[in-house]
Amino acid sequence: MRIAVVDGQGGGIGRAIVEKVRKEIPDAEITALGTNSAATGQMLKGGAGEGATGENAIVHNMKQVDVVMGVIGILNANSMMGELTPAMASAIGGSNAYKILLPVNRCSIHVVSVESMSLGEHIENAVKELKRYMGK
Repeated sequence: MRIAVVDGQGGGIGRAIVEKVRKEIPDAEITALGTNSAATGQMLKGGAGEGATGENAIVHNMKQVDVVMGVIGILNANSMMGELTPAMASAIGGSNAYKILLPVNRCSIHVVSVESMSLGEHIENAVKELKRYMGK
């Protein structure tokens, strides 16, 4: 199962997701997809097996992956201070991949009726869902 982690800006959240997935599912095939090279680099440092950067890389890989992980803002055009393009958001949202998204209240999105938790707890829950989806 091929897992894509999408992040932008500094790549810190994406790196935390990659590190947790790598720890919990050591044999996971993780692809880091960054809106910029710094984000991709951070996710690679976190343990992603491969990485690619930019609009074309994200759009292309949405047809190749089984699961997409990231913050909910990756579905929103022009989020991450404009780094996430409309084409990226459309490709992610339109992908048949199973999406596991963190309810981070940024990018002009506020998710209601979700428990207020730390980022680490949201990542823990995301990886639990990934394991459930993978049958592990």
